[in-house]
Amino acid sequence: MTETIVNKVAESGLITLNLEDWFPKEEIRVFDLKEHLFMGLILKEKEFREALKHTDWSVYQNQYVSVTCSADAIIPAWAYMLVASYLSPVATGIFQGTAEEFRNTLFHRRIQQIDPKHFTDQRVVVKGCGELPVGPDAYLEITRILQPVAKSIMYGEPCSTVPIYKKPK
Repeated sequence: MTETIVNKVAESGLITLNLEDWFPKEEIRVFDLKEHLFMGLILKEKEFREALKHTDWSVYQNQYVSVTCSADAIIPAWAYMLVASYLSPVATGIFQGTAEEFRNTLFHRRIQQIDPKHFTDQRVVVKGCGELPVGPDAYLEITRILQPVAKSIMYGEPCSTVPIYKKPK
């Protein structure tokens, strides 16, 4: 007599949500204002404007671009505006801050676009450990999005979960 192996996880009706599916995989180019500082400290308007006029903006075509200053300098707000005026026609997206901050912002925007209706009255497992650096902020955001609609939210893998939320009866 042979025993039939039953996959209880497959029959459980759990929906696994892997946040890595929304993690930005695009390269983020960096435009560093440090390269345009006089003596590494001061941004001179006339020279800065001239330098921007002679910058090859085509290298940022269809790219995500992070505009930052890696030097410890005070950068006036208009400098970022001026760079944006050159990047806007060519770049896919621009952001003031580091490439890592931009990646995190893109990630959050994508998570916020998840349609919670797909998870209405469902038992959802938000996948844990993975290959990409999904931070706690992403798990917080997906919980905020799913809690109003999901029957239950768990963290981990379908075979070993940590209960997070269960809708009251």
